[in-house]
Order: sequence, then structure tokens, then C-alpha cells
Amino acid sequence: MLRATSIHWHGIFQHGTSYADGAAMVTQCPIIPNESFQYDFPSFHQVGTYWYHSHYSTQYCDGLRGAFVIYDPDDPFKDSYDVDNVSTIITLADWYHEPAPLRTQRPVATLINGLGRSVNGTATKLAVINVEKGKRYRFRVIGLSCDPSFNFTIHHHQMTVIEADGEYTTPLVVDSMEVWAGQRYSVIVKADQEIDNYWIRADPWFTRGRPGFDGGRNSAIFRYKGAPDVEPKTTFISTKPLKEVNLHALYNATPPGKPHPGGADLVIPIKHAIFHDPNPRFEVNNVTMKPPSVPIFLQVMNGTFNAADLMPKGAVYKLPPNKVIELVIYGSGAVDGGPHPWHLHGHSFWVVRSGNSTDYNFVNPVRRDTVDTGFDDGRTTIRFVTDNAGPWFLHCHIDWHLEIGLAVVFAEDPEGMVKQNQTLPPPYRELCPKFYKNDPDNGNHTEYPE
Repeated sequence: MLRATSIHWHGIFQHGTSYADGAAMVTQCPIIPNESFQYDFPSFHQVGTYWYHSHYSTQYCDGLRGAFVIYDPDDPFKDSYDVDNVSTIITLADWYHEPAPLRTQRPVATLINGLGRSVNGTATKLAVINVEKGKRYRFRVIGLSCDPSFNFTIHHHQMTVIEADGEYTTPLVVDSMEVWAGQRYSVIVKADQEIDNYWIRADPWFTRGRPGFDGGRNSAIFRYKGAPDVEPKTTFISTKPLKEVNLHALYNATPPGKPHPGGADLVIPIKHAIFHDPNPRFEVNNVTMKPPSVPIFLQVMNGTFNAADLMPKGAVYKLPPNKVIELVIYGSGAVDGGPHPWHLHGHSFWVVRSGNSTDYNFVNPVRRDTVDTGFDDGRTTIRFVTDNAGPWFLHCHIDWHLEIGLAVVFAEDPEGMVKQNQTLPPPYRELCPKFYKNDPDNGNHTEYPE
């Protein structure tokens, strides 16, 4: 198991504090054992459902991950539900019986709020979500997985989506949702059925998990107050699955730029492929992302502003300030590990074309920070504005794919980063020298190449 670490605050923009984004070798060196680093940053206007996780190699797959919620005192939907607290957080994760660096198999179990059962395993305890008949609940469903997406349902209950990835949406009624790695949804559910037990299901994508519900796998229990302490017997067929094209931003809904494909200041295609030579590796626009020897944040702060001079060479793209950026992210087939959920640090974005659609929406698409890009016959188009100087990762959130290069970094307004004059806490400056002298995972004991 990896012993150094760094922590990313998934979905937090880190305006003016990009050093605290937590992406190892992009914004910082890892923290070694017996040392500490305090992440101290303002959230400014951000509210909603987020999460934290290790951003060092594949470490979060071994469990360093959890929910991170910023409650909104001005929530526009606060009169639409009665309960929103720690009891209404639902996390979906994959679990392995091998440490992440040694993984050879698909996950053996789906964990809902940390509990789950494996194939041919024992009938261990399942998570129970307790509700009271007649009350309305805001459930925050968080995709913590390293690999699979999950088809999420609560048997015989409709869900009204009001948030995607920290951004409010116009209400949308569904009865199932595909939750990809890194994604989050808030849904309002009314406990309006007979007092009983109902299955909660989180069925993993078939090529990346072990789908099915035999023995109570991929499941939790939705239990009404007064119901017996037994497992449910319910069955359910979804008729209103969530489709991303039906989600619309509640605020700031109109994408920047001109209302046609390519109508941005800068259009960047993101094409990727996988190679086996002999070990698998991804290339994005013909370059494999590999961790540099000096974090990109420090490269910039030391005066390196040109993309051609930033390491890793070819994997860093310089973005000018206050411009509309359009990314066209191409999908890929299952044989190439697709579909891929792509996450952008430092921003949310407008999804003007979803990966499973050929239609564009330049009026009111959903805004979010993690998006499924579809199969090899599809592609996703997103837009954002470069109003947040920093080195921002764009990567597949299947951690095994990021580990073998499925990523790029945007050096957004590097000159502006220096002008921000970020106040770096003294321990930050010590991270790299200490890591190089005492790297616990690779056995390196060298001087930091500053």
C-alpha cells in the first residue's frame, strides 16, 4: 500500500489557492509518513456536494476518500425537503481484496456507505437508510469509485434531481441514475410508499465490476420507520432513467461563446488511444502524461510560462486568461477502456454536447465538473472560461487510467498565477525536499532537483 499521500478536494475551484488543489506533482509533492500538511482554503461562493480523495497514484482505491458537503443557507430548494444531514449522504464505491499497486482483478464488491457483499461471500451487514413515512429527504449520492459507474435506484421511489456536481439544476424526476466515478447528484425523495423495506441498488458497469444482486450484492436497504429488521423482497424496472441531456442548469445556464460548435476563443480536441508496449499506457493527443520531477505549480512560480518549456513535455497546455475554451473530448469503446468519465480541476463547465448524444445545447445545458464522454462513436463538448489562474488537471477519473497517462494539464494564465502572489505556508516549501530524501514508496533518497 502506498504510504506517501496528497489530498484533492474534488470540485473545489481553489481560486487563488491552486497550491492546495492536492494533485501530486501537479500542484505539490506528496506528504511523507510522520509529516503533515494543512490544507487551508476558502470556498467562496461554492455550495453543494463534493468529496475528497488521495490524488497520489492509485491510493484512493485503497480507501482514502470521503464526502465533503458545503451546506447552502440560501438553498433555493430548502422548502422542498425536510431532511438533509449526514444520514442522507449516500456514497458508492468499489472495493478490492488486493492493495491498489498489486491489483489484478475487477472489484469484488460495491460498497454503499462503506458496506457491501462480494460474490460467494458471507452475508455481511448492509447499509441501511432510515426514513419516516411522509417526510421528504435530500439524498446526496456521491460516486467515489476508482473504476465502475453505478446504476443507482431506490425501488418504488422517484427521485427529483436538483444538483449535479455542486451546481443546481432545474428539477428533473427520474427513477434511476448512472453515477460515474467522481460525479455527484442531489435528489429529493419522498417517503410515500407503504411502511416496509425497499432495495437500494448500485449495479456496476458490466466490464468494470461484478453486476447482479444475488445474495444482496450491490445493494443497501431503504427502511421505513416501523418496518421489520429484515431484508427487502422488492423488484423494480426503471422507466425514467436519467439522461444528461435532460439536465439544465438553474443558474448561469447560457454557455459562453457563440451558439455553434467551434464558437469559442480556443477549441482543443482531446483524442486518446491505448497502447501495449508491452505494458498498457494511454496517450492524449499522442503524449502519455507522466509525473514531472518538479510540480507544475512550482515550475510556473519559478518563472516558466511557455507550454513548450513546462514538463512533462507535450502534456501541458497553456491557456490565456479570460477566454472561452471549448474542449471536444472523444469517446472510446469498451476495448479501449471506455466510456471514460473526465474531470476538470479548477472549474465547472457547460456540457454543450453529451457523450451519448449528437445534439448541441447552447441555451441551458447542465453545468458540472465530471462528465462521461461516451463510446467510440460519440464525443463530449464542454466549455469554460479561463477566470481561475492555476495548473489544472483534466483526466479520466478511472484511477487506473490516470495512472497510465490518460490526462493533460492546463497551465491557465501562468503569468497571472505569479501576480496572485499566493501566500504559501512554510510547510509547503518543505514537501518536495522531504519527499525526495525519504520517498517511502519508490525507495528514492536523492536531493530535490529544484
